[in-house]
Amino acid sequence: MNPRTHFRLVVLYVLVGALLLVLVGRLWTLQVLEGEHYRGIAAQNRTRDIVVPAVRGMILDDRGKPLVRNTSALVVSVDRTTLSRQKDGGENILKKLSAVLGISQDEITKRIRLCGPGIKRPCWPGSPYQPIPVEDHVDPKRALQIMERQEEFPGVTAQVQAIRHYPEPEGAKPAQVLGYLQPITQEEMDKRTGLKVTGYSGVDLVGRAGLEAQYDAVLRGETGFRKVLVDSQGRVTGTAEEQAPIPGNHLVTSIDAGVQGAAENALKHAIDGARKAGRPADAGAAVVMDVQTGRMVAMASYPTYDPAIWTGGISQEQYEALLGKKKGEPLISRVTQGQFAPGSTFKVSSVAAAVKDGNDLNGIYPCPGSYNVGNRAFRNFEGQGHGPMNLHRALVVSCDTIFYRFAYQEWQRDGGMKPKKNPSDPMVKMAREWGFGSRSGIDLPSESEGRIPDRAWKKDYWEATKAANCKGAKEGYPQVAKTDPGRAAYLKAVATENCTEGFVWRPGDAANFSVGQGDVLVTPLQLVRAYAAIANGGRLVVPRLGVAVMRPDGTVVQRIEAPPAPRLPVDQKVIKYIRKALGDVTKQGTAAGAFGGFDTKTVEVGGKTGTAEVYGKEDTSWFASIGPMKKPRFAVVAMVSQGGTGASTAAPAVREIWEAMYGTKDRPPLLKDGRLPSELPALPGVEGTAP
Repeated sequence: MNPRTHFRLVVLYVLVGALLLVLVGRLWTLQVLEGEHYRGIAAQNRTRDIVVPAVRGMILDDRGKPLVRNTSALVVSVDRTTLSRQKDGGENILKKLSAVLGISQDEITKRIRLCGPGIKRPCWPGSPYQPIPVEDHVDPKRALQIMERQEEFPGVTAQVQAIRHYPEPEGAKPAQVLGYLQPITQEEMDKRTGLKVTGYSGVDLVGRAGLEAQYDAVLRGETGFRKVLVDSQGRVTGTAEEQAPIPGNHLVTSIDAGVQGAAENALKHAIDGARKAGRPADAGAAVVMDVQTGRMVAMASYPTYDPAIWTGGISQEQYEALLGKKKGEPLISRVTQGQFAPGSTFKVSSVAAAVKDGNDLNGIYPCPGSYNVGNRAFRNFEGQGHGPMNLHRALVVSCDTIFYRFAYQEWQRDGGMKPKKNPSDPMVKMAREWGFGSRSGIDLPSESEGRIPDRAWKKDYWEATKAANCKGAKEGYPQVAKTDPGRAAYLKAVATENCTEGFVWRPGDAANFSVGQGDVLVTPLQLVRAYAAIANGGRLVVPRLGVAVMRPDGTVVQRIEAPPAPRLPVDQKVIKYIRKALGDVTKQGTAAGAFGGFDTKTVEVGGKTGTAEVYGKEDTSWFASIGPMKKPRFAVVAMVSQGGTGASTAAPAVREIWEAMYGTKDRPPLLKDGRLPSELPALPGVEGTAP
């Protein structure tokens, strides 16, 4: 062997030895230093993590009757991620699934596509990484075909799951109060820092409105997980680890299913009656409040909808019907979100303001058929005059001109068209003290504030609408003039005034304000709260629906208390005076006809009618009431948009609710002795809980 060959062999030996050393070193690193890490990865290749959603808690009425509960159903879901890994994108799997479920492949494809701009329902609004339900309430025979042939349906599961059910006890259907559930979105998941911190997972349904949203954290529970063993085909062969989910707690509410059902029926009867009389009657609300505690006993809204429509997906037509004006926007709660001019029901605040401003509570005031406010005549309803009277009588017969006079004089003292630096505006300030123009604090999301207009509001509104008004003042309204020249001329005159002086708080603004007209807007909830304050001596109670949170075994987790109730800045003698006047409205006033033959021995009711004019529409009908008059327990308010006068539509609805609660000769009362339950209810199916 020559030296050159020998050298080459030595170099080769060294190279092979170095390579062997590197290999041994790498093996030692993998086996020893990083062995634990790679053992975990290997284990993951034969296991799958499954999030197990918690059973959501029930929502109960004050007697323990479920308003929302859970029921079991076979649900078939599709995993988009698994489908995307197939060569054909999962088309063959969906074709087979279509044949098994009896649903077109196109429909299944729509149900698993992701919602986004321009995508119509049905679509999936949740995370793209979680199984998407394509059919609930599947026939067991169909589900069995999927489970037995899992190798033919990769990414498709058929499992028994809990879904929301709405039993409608006593006919109660408080859809807007209860709210609804929707899948958690990926965006929401991305904002959260992890399961252990938030308790949310990709399979969660979350509350989107009503009590479901307000008390979502209480009702949701905590998700569990299951680590299962799988073979090379992805079939489950066993369970490696498991942590059971913790079911959600139950929410006991103050809603009484019987009274709720009665309020819904009364509202529907009032709307049907108004429509038979030729009025549109396009929306309404009826609400019952415990005046001592602020507990909400009933909250009916019209139009309404079936909350079960969200279960199993919703079509584009159904979705648009819930949101669209064509169907009356049934998702909106007219109790907490509807904003309407209150008409004469607002006069209770104006009386308190007038007296505080120096007018004699026991004085006598003229009530002519009309009263000149500036250069314009403001009239009573139908121009009827009633002669001199006290404020008691002014509320009973609903005299407007007395309040116009108060408002005009106050406006003049504030400087009129050239207001003082700090005008007093007593009626505006008093209205805000009664809770109008601000949220009540009820434990529901998306409550409206209403509107109490003042000088600042009018200036802001003028600035926002000045351009449009000035254009109308200059060009007129030619499109309107083609069909209604008179209205076009009126609109041009209004636009001209608003263009040049729209920021001025005019005498007409003050006059309209005093009787709940013009730009004043309130919610039925705000009005029932104000009347509850009259009933309880001046405490502006904070409305509450939640009463207690209870575990599934019946133990009490939390009693939900309302915040302290602020007091009205109104003398007790004024409150008693107003309350006494309300008592006569149903006997000899504007509501005497609606309450003719009413059994006052069982329960004596007082109240106030309201008929609010709305330009271009029929009048809004209101009736606000309290009772029993000797020791008030409840305030009941009804409102029907475009329903006519308060006496003709809303007052009969309120009467029907009182008769349902206290009973008649032909009908037993819903409330024994007119009382609500004082103790927490027993949970359905749980022995030994509170009686």
